[in-house]
Amino acid sequence: MKRGNKILVVGATGYVGGHLVSRLVQAGYDVRCLARNPARLTGRSWGSVEVVRGDVLRPETLPVALEGVSVAYYLVHSMGAGEQSFEEQDLEAARNFGRAAKEAGVARVVYLGGLGHGDSRSSHLRSRQETGDMLRAEGPPVTEFRAAVIVGPGSISFELIRYLTERLPVLICPRWVSTRCQPIGIGDVLRYLVECLEEPRSVGRILEIGGADVLTYGDMMKQYAKMRGLSRWLINVPVLTPRLSSYWVDFVTPIPARIVRPLIEGLRSEVVVHDPVARDMFPWQPHSYKDAVYSALEREESNAVEIVWSTPLSALSRAAEPDQLTTTQGMILDKRQIEVATSAEQVYRTFMGIGGKRGWFAFDWAWRLRGMMDRAIGGVGLRRGRRSADDLLPGEALDFWRVEMVETNHLLRLRAEMKVPGRAWLQFEVVPLTSQSCTLTQTAFFEPHGLGGHLYWYFLYPIHVLIFKRMLNAVGRRALSALSPPRRARETAPLYS
Repeated sequence: MKRGNKILVVGATGYVGGHLVSRLVQAGYDVRCLARNPARLTGRSWGSVEVVRGDVLRPETLPVALEGVSVAYYLVHSMGAGEQSFEEQDLEAARNFGRAAKEAGVARVVYLGGLGHGDSRSSHLRSRQETGDMLRAEGPPVTEFRAAVIVGPGSISFELIRYLTERLPVLICPRWVSTRCQPIGIGDVLRYLVECLEEPRSVGRILEIGGADVLTYGDMMKQYAKMRGLSRWLINVPVLTPRLSSYWVDFVTPIPARIVRPLIEGLRSEVVVHDPVARDMFPWQPHSYKDAVYSALEREESNAVEIVWSTPLSALSRAAEPDQLTTTQGMILDKRQIEVATSAEQVYRTFMGIGGKRGWFAFDWAWRLRGMMDRAIGGVGLRRGRRSADDLLPGEALDFWRVEMVETNHLLRLRAEMKVPGRAWLQFEVVPLTSQSCTLTQTAFFEPHGLGGHLYWYFLYPIHVLIFKRMLNAVGRRALSALSPPRRARETAPLYS
């Protein structure tokens, strides 16, 4: 395929689609994305990728998106949405898109579906394969990849395994935990999806893909726990139905029952590769489950870390709602936001001066107490201070934080180096509204380690609410008072909202 040809990605707001766009851009392809809400794709570091508003359930919106497209990636799944069942909605969407792609002269559609064979397939797995059948019946030639559990943060099947293993020292396991599966890492899935563009033999084929290992879901949980340094016991209980299992998972994880239930029904079906043609067509060895999990858990210990799990922390923060505790991709986010009636540059200068001798702008006694507690258990405490009173550089110490990222007049991100059962970050971000007003966002990120990490966070959450809210408001007040005499600042109302 020529690099100059236009490629359309449908489903770029999803986990696989978002990463696929980055890979295609890196490979030199001209990429366009179709999205119902293009705002959800803002802030992505994709360069000159074109974004078009459209909806596969509204066929009249598709011709513009498909104009000039040679290959279209179809990565849409409607599970848990709308009044229709997700099976009906997926078929309708595939029918609409297949017809529109054929009329637009698209040469090929690339689709990612699910593994599964015979009558043992769940309704969820049958739906994924019937969607591929509909694309073939109504549209141009289809390259359909079929995969089982995709190992990577953001993949719901992997999230299910991760949340259960992290949160529960004793796992009550229904029969599906003994089902065999052939998981595959997200990096290998993306490699297949990109390399098929240069492999003409893949056109019109169904290609089953999997990693190097065939494991049970119980084996996957045990290996994950071992890599995280967690002790876990699995107790088999044959009486848990998919419905009861879904309610239990809904209770102990952030994944809602309406999504979990079809997933768990699918977990009862063995999903392993039967047809090895993909291995012959693409002569490289997929990674083991252990290597795939390691990649998912890996952190780049540099001074400018931007990727945590699979998504930039800034993108996670933008996706979260202010003043609502959010759990996503193994992260707990506490996001707060205010408007300040001064320039973004002034607010940036203010939060860049936090810590050290100036203190933390709110509840300094609590910060000092936390520092003493950290020293008592062998941590760094607050003794390090800061190098300069007015500026910070990536990589240097700030009390018991490490400066991880600085973007001039925009962002400061700190990584905690005090002893906590997990990993923590604190981020300040300012975005101008006008020349004399801006939005200030403060986000605390916490990646808990096991049940202890979750208990630590939720035990301290009421205290965090008080401290983080007061600290955010103090940054706004100080930014304003830096421009006006204190008396006038106190008399002006309101200073921020």
